[in-house]
Amino acid sequence: MPPSAAYRPSRSHETLGPEFFDPVQAAVFPQHILRWRNQRAAEPLGLGTLSEAEWIDHFGCFTPLPGSFPQPLALRYHGHQFRHYNPDLGDGRGFLFAQLYGADGRLFDLGTKGSGQTPYSRAGDGRLTLKGGVREILATELLEARGVTTSTSFSLIETGEALHRGDEPSPTRSSVLVRLCHSHIRIGTFQRLAYHGQTDALGRLIDYALATYWPTVAPGPTPALTLFAEVMAAVAKLGAEWMAAGFVHGVLNTDNINITGESFDYGPWRFLKQYDPRFTAAYFDQTGLYAYGRQPTTLLWNLERLAECLLDFAPEAALVAQLETYQARFRPALRDTWFRRLGLVSTELEADLGFLSTLYQFMFDSGAGFEQTIFDWVGGRADRAAASPQAELYERPDFRLVRAGLDARANPAAVLPPGDGPADLPIEDVEALWAPIAQADDWSRFEAKVAAIRASARG
Repeated sequence: MPPSAAYRPSRSHETLGPEFFDPVQAAVFPQHILRWRNQRAAEPLGLGTLSEAEWIDHFGCFTPLPGSFPQPLALRYHGHQFRHYNPDLGDGRGFLFAQLYGADGRLFDLGTKGSGQTPYSRAGDGRLTLKGGVREILATELLEARGVTTSTSFSLIETGEALHRGDEPSPTRSSVLVRLCHSHIRIGTFQRLAYHGQTDALGRLIDYALATYWPTVAPGPTPALTLFAEVMAAVAKLGAEWMAAGFVHGVLNTDNINITGESFDYGPWRFLKQYDPRFTAAYFDQTGLYAYGRQPTTLLWNLERLAECLLDFAPEAALVAQLETYQARFRPALRDTWFRRLGLVSTELEADLGFLSTLYQFMFDSGAGFEQTIFDWVGGRADRAAASPQAELYERPDFRLVRAGLDARANPAAVLPPGDGPADLPIEDVEALWAPIAQADDWSRFEAKVAAIRASARG
């Protein structure tokens, strides 16, 4: 069965030219077992009508989608990894498989993870563990439910290989993941071109990015400066969304920050149990460089690296002036995202941020559950809090200022989250969800968790 009438393919990325990618072949896997099909995401793209066999053919065997790329493209990029520049990066276990337009006319990428070796694999096998694929689905589903701009886990197919990894029991099961997002153009894409002095290609990338991702924005006399302002606004907003979601990405290298401000590429991610700015997700982040509380300033550091790539196209002073507006973009976004989650009515920005600081301090000092506190106080209503398992914490003297702030911003019309408690996802839950899959191929707890996460979304 062909894709439905809603299907509109694209080969947009090819127009950038051969300096941006390498055509590659997907790995040939010994087995294909469909484990995750995101029908909700497939429908508006015209792919919801695919049979299971057709789905596996495209997203497990990587037979080209009609009208899109005849061959997958491994994207070229560099990046700072833990602030050390690495010119040997690029798509090492993934590629851009296809592009297509959504119902709203926006361009989407279908990218992969675990699809085999490329010229940038170095010593890697180009594969993805099944557990890694499961973790990525859980991350993207919960982030979406919490209002974060994220890539979407589109497909997960178990591939029948035994993989050896140093950070989990081996051999372990293998998979290939397909993710959906608007762009895989990273800050590191710009860095590679600047590193090699490919000024013409960099100019094409600036024009392409503006025309493709911000078609309604006039380029102005300095397109690079216009683009930088849009990227900075998108990235600042993403940082605010992470903070309000209690999310710690773990690896905020410049090759993991795309220009459309979509969270993607989930490795050692974690969600906070309690509010703690020092919390890190990656065991190898010994200095806490990418700790929860440092994420906003880390994103600014990454944006500074992008600005360096644009110096041939925009005055340095103008780029610096744009960078100085980062806090003016981040702070209202932080207030807005937190207030959406809490269902509160905003007042004046500085007063609202002061209220959030008081809330942070209470959560840090009391050890209150991050998600439980949000669940208890949506709309500023006290009735749910009174029945909370941490109700006694709200009797502490240091909660009085928080309560006053909640009362001042209460919203009786707020939509309350469903259920008896938050759809939380501590690392222990992830392990508990994985255990029956690993031991008995039982996916029921995982499927129930995803359904509960989706049900928890309040729009």
